[in-house]
Amino acid sequence: MPMIQTVQGPIEAADLGVCYGHEHLLSTPPDSSPEEMDFVLDDEDAAALEMRSFRTAGGSAVVEMTTPDYGRDAAGLRRISERTGVHIVCAAGYNKDPFSAPFVNGVSVEKLTERFVREIVEGIDGAGIRAGLVKASSTLDEISPVAEKVFRAAAAAHLRTGAPISTHTEAGTMALEQVRLLESAGVDPRRVVIGHMDRKLDLSYHLEVASTGAFLGYDQISKVQYYLDRERAEAIAHLVDAGHGSQILLGGDLARRTYWPAWGHAEGPGFAYILKGFVPRLREIGVSEAAVDDLLTNNPARAFVFSGTERF
Repeated sequence: MPMIQTVQGPIEAADLGVCYGHEHLLSTPPDSSPEEMDFVLDDEDAAALEMRSFRTAGGSAVVEMTTPDYGRDAAGLRRISERTGVHIVCAAGYNKDPFSAPFVNGVSVEKLTERFVREIVEGIDGAGIRAGLVKASSTLDEISPVAEKVFRAAAAAHLRTGAPISTHTEAGTMALEQVRLLESAGVDPRRVVIGHMDRKLDLSYHLEVASTGAFLGYDQISKVQYYLDRERAEAIAHLVDAGHGSQILLGGDLARRTYWPAWGHAEGPGFAYILKGFVPRLREIGVSEAAVDDLLTNNPARAFVFSGTERF
């Protein structure tokens, strides 16, 4: 039976429901200087308020991509899930080089693999909360030696545990290189989510990535400083028409206080926006209900399932 590992324990994939594929609810990045406080998400009440808004809009689950080097709080995520009824999947692995390097430098791929496997199989920080995926990240136009170690450890942890892999691309670059690196380490691309593809809205590039079988994260929705949501919706419609609708995940990656009404920013999109604002736009331009169901429900249920069920 296909299973997904949440902070409250494993659930059947069919019970995941409407899911955003790349989000942040609690994070305390290491640089918490005043000018960087927008990135500090440390209020469980605010997160719970956003999750209730998300549920009211029809949401059921989020994949929380904060890693240890970026201030992950697995126990806090479990409390939020318990308070709101939203399924939350948390991540093992690491963020991009500026955050991960202190955790990775001088550590072998084998040792990194053991870290990731332990968090997936035994739990995080003795709290009995198990990670439901492994995150690996690259920087702009480069997979650095630090990042390559994390990718290879993520691949090894996936092969040992069946946990899915989800990635960070910087501005959508290096997506094909990420897939090829993981594939060279034995990972089926169909078990990989490539993040932030809508930071580089190049349709031919997206079709090339989709041809590998990997999932594409359209997870910058609402961020008009990069592209208009009309452009994102049109790109998704093209991918659906090209036969890749079963490979797209939606999300907002709302990793700043200023994106959250619950942090006092009424102009922020908040977690209800995709369901209340963006999905209607997809319908308006002709994306079918079946395709919308794939984007919101069916694709996440396949993307975040564990390979094999013996460990559950």
